[in-house]
Amino acid sequence: MFFFVGLAVVFGAVFGGYILAGGKMAPIIKAAPFELIIIGGSAIGASLVANSFPVFKAAMGGIGQCIKGPKWKQADYLALMVLIGKLQGVMKKEGVVALEAHVENPDSSPIFGEFPQLMKDHGIIQMICDPLRLMVISQGNLDPDAVEDMLKKAIKIHHHEALQAPAALAGMAGGLPALGIVACVLGVVKTMGAIDQPPPVLGALIGAALVGTLLGVFMAYGMVEPFSQRLTQIINEDSQMYEVIKEMIVANLKGHAQPVIIEAARACISHHNQPSFSEVFDSLRGA
Repeated sequence: MFFFVGLAVVFGAVFGGYILAGGKMAPIIKAAPFELIIIGGSAIGASLVANSFPVFKAAMGGIGQCIKGPKWKQADYLALMVLIGKLQGVMKKEGVVALEAHVENPDSSPIFGEFPQLMKDHGIIQMICDPLRLMVISQGNLDPDAVEDMLKKAIKIHHHEALQAPAALAGMAGGLPALGIVACVLGVVKTMGAIDQPPPVLGALIGAALVGTLLGVFMAYGMVEPFSQRLTQIINEDSQMYEVIKEMIVANLKGHAQPVIIEAARACISHHNQPSFSEVFDSLRGA
């Protein structure tokens, strides 16, 4: 909602102010399609040169993420904590070996099957299963600090990869003003080829050329750069899911009581997404 409100304000302030000042939109509308081909096409091409295709694809898809907002909501954080809590309950009641069937083939696990939304995210499931698989192999004899370090590194790598998409958008935003100047210069070259034309014709050609500079700067600072900033915020917020996994697994390895495990996990979550202690505790009662 706020995404579209923000865009409306940007467009309204720039072009509304221009119209109120007596400006005519017809020259801009006439020149815009050709200028956008030059500026937008070259910006996309430069991004393809600067980034791998998966990063470029994630950057373009990131614009859709800006519209949708963060992937994970309060119900998802609650579901994640309940899922891990149930797995830890199995380990406590039946022994660590009982986890093997669940972590080796989560698709057929009745516990994982209770959480279809989480099952759609391979990274989340892998982050849960990998340390639990180590516990099965070692028969529960693991150094909590070593596991914590391993999970921190895994989260750091995942986060670094995810942030490449907004970095690609930021790089595109940085180049757009210069590409707008390129489009403007090409317009000036076109104008010079018609130097023998009367002033009204030359004025229209020069105005069309300047539209390139306008669009390059406008797209950079009014659209693409804000997309990059918003996508970074979304990635940072969604990464809290991984912190929850780390805290619950490490706290369990350290032998903490369930209430402490719950609070350690809840402390990683932003307040607007944080399930209450009673919600988590009641959902895990008897697990």
